[in-house]
Amino acid sequence: MNPADTDTDARSGPTDPNEPDAPTDPGTGTDSGTGSASSPVEDRRHMVRRRALTLLIIVLLIGVPAGYLVISANQSRNSGRDKEDKYSATGLTGGAPSKLQRRLYNVPLPYEHGAAQTYETNNWKVSRLYVEFLTTNDGLTAFLRDMGSGMDKLRPGRDAIAARDRRIADWDFSGAGKWSQVTVKLQAPRPTVQLVVNRANPRYPQVYLVSRTTP
Repeated sequence: MNPADTDTDARSGPTDPNEPDAPTDPGTGTDSGTGSASSPVEDRRHMVRRRALTLLIIVLLIGVPAGYLVISANQSRNSGRDKEDKYSATGLTGGAPSKLQRRLYNVPLPYEHGAAQTYETNNWKVSRLYVEFLTTNDGLTAFLRDMGSGMDKLRPGRDAIAARDRRIADWDFSGAGKWSQVTVKLQAPRPTVQLVVNRANPRYPQVYLVSRTTP
């Protein structure tokens, strides 16, 4: 027997067959030498908090965008209703036509005018501008001249403006007064203007007109 082998066996000592090969982790029951360990059992309160937090996150992710969608839909619907009310309104509203409308519809309002009211309708066939205003005799003369007509073109009557247009503008031509009318037709694509004048007050004639143009 080799003396070196005898010395090695003496240092290592006898081997107990019941002695484990490696120490065991008492907390997990696994071999600590392997370097792997399972996570500790989750505390119940921690689990409840984690699930509640998860539920809250889900609610926020779903509920907040849904809330914005509802608000946006309501705002869009209200805006649509406002526009619908605006464009479905009929009848004259206070105020003179804009400079653009005056040019497009050949309605050169005289400097001397007041109590003006306006209403415009548009569709794919024809656009109409309804205008009513008070003026002076000089203002009426200038107005007719500037639109391509004249005082001498006025004829007795009040039916130059059709019944349909009178209903739209809520005009009533049945009152007393000296009524006169004229239709101003210019070369296309210029508009056609139908005009009625009431001289119930000789100093301040009341003018009603409908100007019609095709797009």
